Amino acid sequence: MLLFDTHAHYDAEEFDQDRGGVLAGLPDRGIALAVNPGCDLASSRRAVELAQAYPFLYAGVGWHPENCGPYDSSDLNELRTLAAEPKVVAIGEIGLDYYWEENPPREHQQRVFRDQMALAEELDLPVIVHDREAHGDSLSIVREFPRVRGVFHCFSGSAEMAKALVKLGWMLSFTGVLTYKNARRAVEAAQSVPLERLMIETDSPYMAPVPHRGKRNDSGYVVHVCEKLAEIKGVSCEACAQITLENGKRFFRIP
Repeated sequence: MLLFDTHAHYDAEEFDQDRGGVLAGLPDRGIALAVNPGCDLASSRRAVELAQAYPFLYAGVGWHPENCGPYDSSDLNELRTLAAEPKVVAIGEIGLDYYWEENPPREHQQRVFRDQMALAEELDLPVIVHDREAHGDSLSIVREFPRVRGVFHCFSGSAEMAKALVKLGWMLSFTGVLTYKNARRAVEAAQSVPLERLMIETDSPYMAPVPHRGKRNDSGYVVHVCEKLAEIKGVSCEACAQITLENGKRFFRIP
């Protein structure tokens, strides 16, 4: 059974002590592919370097809403250059995060999001969207760019929002949150849309699934997300793994 972890941050400091060992061991744990999205320019550069070093690893480049305080529109030139690298498959992680009071101002986040959506449209790349406590504004900005396709990663919206995104041609991705006892909203969203529009991820090193909750996450644990999604959709884990693998390959245009 081969799995695609469509969102993992191996450039994060939590992997500084053993990054090489973790990454080298993933193929033996059933990981066929993984995508490492960037969160700012330095993180995006590192994501590209890691993707170049491991055959199964790909990169996204972008400014995360929590990190976008220093963003200037001139940064788009470097993102454009990084995006030309063969193993860059998306603009991301981009979006809106209204959860933390100390985050950059909402108007600034929205400008950075729009600028990167426009870049994705220019480059004909999909986007990886982070949406936390910003569902209405995130959906509104997405609608401004009908030619851009993307995924709402770690989907936390309602079933109604899930159906609206799928109608727009977008994908949804679920993390280990799906395995948590209080995950009713995520489960309802996963139930509401076809399996062909879903992907799985870890968001490593964060949000490890049950039974590893509280530990550092890595792509090897995406199997637990797959098991839970298979249960929700009424298919075997093997079928769910195959379908989400193919979904991810098609979405990110990986041969």
